Amino acid sequence: MSVTDLARAPLVRVERFGPRIRAAMSTRAGGVSPPPFASLNLGYATDDDPANVAENERRLAAAFGIAPESIRWVRQVHGDAIAFAEALPPTVGTGATIEADAVISETPGLAAAIKIADCAPVLVAAEDASAVAAIHAGWRGTAAGIVGQTIATLRARHPQAFWRAWIGPCIGPDAFEVGPEVVDALVAAGAQASDFHAPGDHADPTRRYADLKAILARQLTRAGLDVRAIAVDAACTFRDPARFFSHRRDARTGRMAALVMIEP
Repeated sequence: MSVTDLARAPLVRVERFGPRIRAAMSTRAGGVSPPPFASLNLGYATDDDPANVAENERRLAAAFGIAPESIRWVRQVHGDAIAFAEALPPTVGTGATIEADAVISETPGLAAAIKIADCAPVLVAAEDASAVAAIHAGWRGTAAGIVGQTIATLRARHPQAFWRAWIGPCIGPDAFEVGPEVVDALVAAGAQASDFHAPGDHADPTRRYADLKAILARQLTRAGLDVRAIAVDAACTFRDPARFFSHRRDARTGRMAALVMIEP
């Protein structure tokens, strides 16, 4: 696929889970929203017209190959709460109100979904297709242990399953600049010195760049996943404005989605 084709593709397909699992992340292409939300904005919390977001939600569902009512969303608050898709209502055209930052689905045809615009999407699936999860992991959720808690919940419910994970496009290690309070919070959650580096000629020597994907991958292994079962997409949302929304880059911008489902 050419660079132009990539920029126009509404979905990044995730192939690592096998034929019984369907997974993808949306890009900013293929929607109806005007700038600065152009064009597949899925964020009802933005000041885009909700009718545009609803149409974009329908287009996302069509590209993924399911009805919009089969996608389960939560209202993300950068915490560590986990919701089950089976207990969530459809929210087509309105946006979710139930607060959580991870969604687990154990029902074929019912997609677990989260929204991102620099935070990391982490998708998890059992090799036997017994359960899947979509996790929203910004630095606060990472510090709160949302990934480890989700894996622990999955393993408790499906103790015989072998788990695979995908860490999707998010803000990269040469763009995610943080202060010492964020470094301290991430170190307390298991980050290592190698996950940070100095910005170089920055006037504030306490600032660091953080490698969120590396920290999340380490949390997944600490939660029991085989390192060979973890895939990391190298794309950076901040550095690729043609394909991705980025809150840190643009402030007023749209939201993408990552979703995963057991095949019906």
